[in-house]
Amino acid sequence: MGKVITNDTGKIIISKEVIATLAGIAAMECYGIVGMASQKIKDGIAELIGMEALSKGVEVAIKNEEINISIYIIVGYGTKISEIANNVMEKVRYTVQQHTGMTVDHVQIHVQGVRVVD
Repeated sequence: MGKVITNDTGKIIISKEVIATLAGIAAMECYGIVGMASQKIKDGIAELIGMEALSKGVEVAIKNEEINISIYIIVGYGTKISEIANNVMEKVRYTVQQHTGMTVDHVQIHVQGVRVVD
């Protein structure tokens, strides 16, 4: 289950899937990201995930009102991976906190591959 917010008129439930989609969209907006990779890479081959399934490249854990996010990305060849990872961390943390009102404790970046960009 995700985050439950209770007010005078009822409950609002924000699912982990919604948080994962927000994180995936935020990551894809960052420079140097070619795509998202599946969390379960078989045989060492990183598969690009389409825009309709971005949450498959994101893992969300919620504990004590804090969110921990793991993102699996593929970066473009010739880019500085550490800078891209830091930018993705900041963008994802900001976006998820702004949209959900929850605290993002950790954002972990897993670079699953490098692709040549046309």
